[in-house]
Amino acid sequence: MCGITGISGDFEETFLKKSTKILSHRGPDDDGIFVDNENQIGLGHTRLSIIDLTDRAHQPMTSRDNNITIVFNGEIYNYEILRSELQDDNFVFQSESDTEVILNLYARDGIEFLKKLKGIFGLAIFDKSRKELFIARDGIGIKPLYYSENNNTFSFASEIKAILKLTDSKYNIDYNSINRYLNFLWCPGKGTPFLEVKKVLPGQVLTVRDGQVTCKKFFYNLPSIKFDNYISSRDEAINLVRKKLLSSVKNQLVSDVPVGAFLSGGLDSSAIVAMAKANGVYLPCFTIEPEGGLDDGVAEDLPYAEKVAEYLGVKLEKVKINSKDLSDDLEKMIWTLDEPIADPAPLNVLYISQLAREHGIKVLLSGSGGDDIFTGYRRHMAIKYDYFWSWMSSSSRKKIHYLTSLLNNEKPFSRKLNRLFSDAACDGDERLISFFHWASQDETFDLFSNNIKKTIAKSEASAPIKKYLSTLSPNHTQIEKMLSIEQKFFLADHNLIYTDKMSMACGIEVRVPLLDNDMIEIAAKIPDKFKQRWFQNKWIFKKAMEPFLPRDVIYRPKTGFGAPLRRWMKQDLRDMVSSLLSKKNIKERGIFDGTKVQTLINDNDSGKVDAAYIIFSLLCIEVWCRKFIDQK
Repeated sequence: MCGITGISGDFEETFLKKSTKILSHRGPDDDGIFVDNENQIGLGHTRLSIIDLTDRAHQPMTSRDNNITIVFNGEIYNYEILRSELQDDNFVFQSESDTEVILNLYARDGIEFLKKLKGIFGLAIFDKSRKELFIARDGIGIKPLYYSENNNTFSFASEIKAILKLTDSKYNIDYNSINRYLNFLWCPGKGTPFLEVKKVLPGQVLTVRDGQVTCKKFFYNLPSIKFDNYISSRDEAINLVRKKLLSSVKNQLVSDVPVGAFLSGGLDSSAIVAMAKANGVYLPCFTIEPEGGLDDGVAEDLPYAEKVAEYLGVKLEKVKINSKDLSDDLEKMIWTLDEPIADPAPLNVLYISQLAREHGIKVLLSGSGGDDIFTGYRRHMAIKYDYFWSWMSSSSRKKIHYLTSLLNNEKPFSRKLNRLFSDAACDGDERLISFFHWASQDETFDLFSNNIKKTIAKSEASAPIKKYLSTLSPNHTQIEKMLSIEQKFFLADHNLIYTDKMSMACGIEVRVPLLDNDMIEIAAKIPDKFKQRWFQNKWIFKKAMEPFLPRDVIYRPKTGFGAPLRRWMKQDLRDMVSSLLSKKNIKERGIFDGTKVQTLINDNDSGKVDAAYIIFSLLCIEVWCRKFIDQK
């Protein structure tokens, strides 16, 4: 795992060095740059040594004929198989690294080599003979990669902050993206907070020549669902899931440095640790311990994590978190993320990664993805039983929403009912998307200042998701469509981005066995009836794990990897809210309407509305502006 950066077009080597240096947290073990002044190409790399710890794996890495140069961030789990194939074709290797495998694979197969990779990556290859630069991101989007086309120059990097260092160009706020951050707490699609900076989408490769993108295409797409390809046998599905996860974990245990694991006590992280044990490896595990308890209605994870650790015979290290940590580290979180993602969970990843590094760990296995491929969220169950009331007229459903909105939002059950029926009048794709909103689009739009409303009026916050859904077959079930949204957007633009950046801030590589390409292929072939049984989400995965984990861990209630944010926003962090989101500060910033923001805060304090996460989003946007706009 590493940090990569680069530029095509007119540039100064000093800027390239600054861009590389700002990624040093991603690669504290080594760094280097490559400059080709004749072709106006600059590449930078910072290295976290995981496979082949010697200098022979140094990057940027150039082929023996000096024609191809690569910077690579990630891990290729099938690199040994690919290496053997290349050796059979008379390719000679100077290192044991997967980077050199990619270099030679490109020399043999051209850009088509991307389809052969099984792993996680963001990479760039400069082909001198073709005078072309290629950049690509893995198919699921586990590794982030950004690019900018600005002033006839193309630049890219693992993190936005590194792009900002490559030139002295001006970067402007993208208010349509800010609208999406407020609606979803993250930004679906290619947008970022900067108008001139975009995400390389999962499975996408860009071809660049003379500072201009000449081609964009996808080398990987999520598996399409074919009804004649469903796994019809329950036992076959259980065995396939079990067998594939076992092999996926085995592949991802390969490392020349110590490996550990996240262990929340939920099914997904527990399954990863159990599969490692089944492969003969007892992973040291790490978890969080919230001080002061959680929000009402949220089950505590720690007792389950402790139970799993004891059951599997692994060591469990704990790190305590509290509201003061969030207050003290909010600016650090936003700076590390590059984006105003309004979720306290990234700090949990940061604290666990810090603790793991203190114990000499450089690789952590994560259970991310199980909910998104097998159904694991409450919204999945809500969609399953939507048909019970979808026959009602739109006006009747609106009345249900009105009645549930009158309930006391300080009670967990009332909050859940209100969220369930918040977009009750929506149908079809609109209904699916509504489960990802934290408030209606009308409510969030109303928080903006009049000037910004004019800017964003013609751009719908959910437009990227709507566009994607329009490409899916009408034969897809609602559950299949929702899982596609989870994998295409919620994972790539939210969970995976914050997991990567917060762990890499500590020099920790995170691997996600549940998002192995073969596992996703298998999950796509499993019909809804095996993913959900009665009121049980993720049923097939739970059945597959029964021989390996205690039943009360497998069948425990679903909880989030978060913090008691609702209580913190009303009590522990209330002074911070008052300070950063004062009417004066809001007015000076000019993005939001100060009066309406204050009304929202007061209504949340009184329990009239449940707006803790929207207020936290406003807070994160303000902090982002201070770090990336005011202090640029």
